Amino acid sequence: MAVVPPWLGGVSREALRSDVLAGLTGATIVLPQAVAFAAIAGLPPEYGFFTAMVMPVVAAFAGSSWHAVSGPTTAISALVFGALAGSLEPFSAEFIQVAIALSLMVGIIQLLLGFAKLGALVDFVSHSVMTGFVAGAAILIALSQLQYILAIDLPRPSHLPLFLEMLLERASGVSWPAVVVSIVTLAAGIGVKRWRPGLPNYLLALAAGSVVGWVFSRSGAEIASIGVINAAAPRPMLPPAGADLLRTYGSAAFAIALVGLLEALAVSRAIATRSGQPIDGNREIVGQGASNFIGSFFQCYPGSASFTRSGVNYEAGARTPLSAIFAAGFLFLILQFVAPWSVYVPVSAMAGVILLVAWRLIDFKEIRHIATTSASESAIALSTFLATLFIDLEFSVYVGVFLSFLFFVRSSSRPTFGIGAPDPNTATRMFRNAEENGLKECPQLVVMRLDGPLFFGSVEFVRRKFRSVERERPDQKHMLFAMKGVGEVDMPGSDLLIEEAGRRHRRGGSFHIMTRTPKTITKLARFKVMRALTKKHIHLSKGDAVSEIVPLLDPDICRTCTARIFRECSAQPGHSGANGSPHQTAGENT
Repeated sequence: MAVVPPWLGGVSREALRSDVLAGLTGATIVLPQAVAFAAIAGLPPEYGFFTAMVMPVVAAFAGSSWHAVSGPTTAISALVFGALAGSLEPFSAEFIQVAIALSLMVGIIQLLLGFAKLGALVDFVSHSVMTGFVAGAAILIALSQLQYILAIDLPRPSHLPLFLEMLLERASGVSWPAVVVSIVTLAAGIGVKRWRPGLPNYLLALAAGSVVGWVFSRSGAEIASIGVINAAAPRPMLPPAGADLLRTYGSAAFAIALVGLLEALAVSRAIATRSGQPIDGNREIVGQGASNFIGSFFQCYPGSASFTRSGVNYEAGARTPLSAIFAAGFLFLILQFVAPWSVYVPVSAMAGVILLVAWRLIDFKEIRHIATTSASESAIALSTFLATLFIDLEFSVYVGVFLSFLFFVRSSSRPTFGIGAPDPNTATRMFRNAEENGLKECPQLVVMRLDGPLFFGSVEFVRRKFRSVERERPDQKHMLFAMKGVGEVDMPGSDLLIEEAGRRHRRGGSFHIMTRTPKTITKLARFKVMRALTKKHIHLSKGDAVSEIVPLLDPDICRTCTARIFRECSAQPGHSGANGSPHQTAGENT
C-alpha cells in the first residue's frame, strides 16, 4: 500500500478551485447533520463536530475513494446509542468516554481486517440485513425524538412496550408550541428538498423552526433550546482503554466495525460507478480503520462514510479528497460564527430535523423489491428489523448475519440435479434435461449433472438423490456423473463418490465422473477418488465418457434397444442403421 496517496499528483489549480467550492458546500451540509447525529448517539453536539472535522482528513490520506466523505452517520450513531444507553446515561461524562473508547476499538478491528485483507467478512452483512437494520434504527431514532417534539418525559424506545405505555399515559401533558415548531421544521425541510433540492434543506429547516420558536418564546411560551455549542477545535487526548471495556463492549465494537465498513464500501463503490475511479477495497477498509483509530485520540466517536455528504461532495464538483479536508476547515470557521446563535435553536426544531433524517433512511423502494422477489431475503430483512426494534441494535446485525449464513448453508446443502440425454435436434447432439425436453434415455446408462457444491453440508442430500435414482431406475446400472457445475468438493463429498462407485460396481454397473475443472480434478486426486475409481472412470468430456461406457453395457439389452441415442450404439448388437447417428455425443446443457 502506497504511503503517499495517489491523488496528490492530480492536484491542479483548477482541481483546487473545484475542491474549495465543494468543501464549502459540504461544510454547510454537515453543520446541522453533526448536531443531529451526535444527538442520536446520545452525545453533545461538539462531539459530532469533532468527528466531522478529524475523520474526513484521516480518511482522505489513508483511504481509496476520492469523493467519499467520512464522519458521523445515522446508522453508526444509532448503533453507538444502542450499545451504551442500556448501561450508561446518555450525554453523561462516562457515556462520552466510552463512546470515544468505542471509536478506538472499532478502528483497531477495521485496521486488522484491512491489513489481513479480510474485507470479505463485510460481505456476510448482506444488503437485506442493512435494509432491515436501517429501517428499524430509523424508527427507533424517530421514537427517541418524541419526548422533545411533545416536550414530555419518556423512557428510551429500546424498551418499546414500556415506551408506548408511558407515551399514552403522558400524552395529556403535550406542549403544543413545541409540536408546532417541529411540524414547521419538518415542512420546511420537505419543501426545500422538493422544490429547491440544491439548497441545504437541513440548515434551512433548522432556521425556520428556530424563527417559529423565537416567536413563541416572545409570546411567553416555554421553548427549550439546545444551548450554546462548544466551538472549540478537537484537542489531542488519550482515549480510555482497558480489558474491562473490551470485555463489555467488544461485541458492540465488532458490529459497529462491520456496519461501518459496509456503509463505507457501499458509498465509495456507488460513487465510483459514476466517477470511473477504481476503488481499492482493502485500502478503503484501512482508511476507515485509521480514521476511527486516530479520531479516538481527538475525542471522536465511531463514524463511517456518509451517503449524503459523499453524494453532495461529488455533485458539487469535487476532484480530489482535498474537498473533504477543506470541508473540515470551513466547518471549524463557520462554527466560530454560528455557535453563539445555537442558544436560539429549539430542541423541538432539532428533533424535527432528526425526524427528517430518520424518514429518509427508510428505503421503501428497496423494501418492496426485497418483499416481491425473495422469500429468504424478506425473512432476513424482517428478522433484522424486528430484532432492532425489540431486542438490541448491535445484536440485530448478528441476527441478520446468522440468518443469511443459515439460508446460504441451506441453499448450498441442496444443490440442483438434472438427468440429461443428447438432443437429436441439435447439430452436435447437445445434452439437455431429458424430462423437460422429452428426450429418449439409454435404458442402461443414466447421465446425472450436479450444480452446486459437493461438501459435508450437501453429502446427505446428494446421497438421498443417488438412492432415489437407484430405486426409480433399477435397470440403469451405469452412471455418468457430470461435475461441471460443482464449485467445491471436500473429503466427505469425495468419500461419497467412492461409496457410490462401489455400490454401482457391486450391482454389475459402473460409476464415471466427468469434469473439466482443474481445481476439481486436483481435489479428486488429493482425496484419493482417482485412485479408487481409476483414470478409466474419470473423463474430461461426455463424449469420451460415453465412448468408454457404451462397450460396458449389456449386449442382450442393446440388441432389443430402440433408443440408440449415442453414436457408439452403432457398434452394439442389433443395430439396424436406421437409428444410429454419425454425430458426436458432445455438449454440456443438461
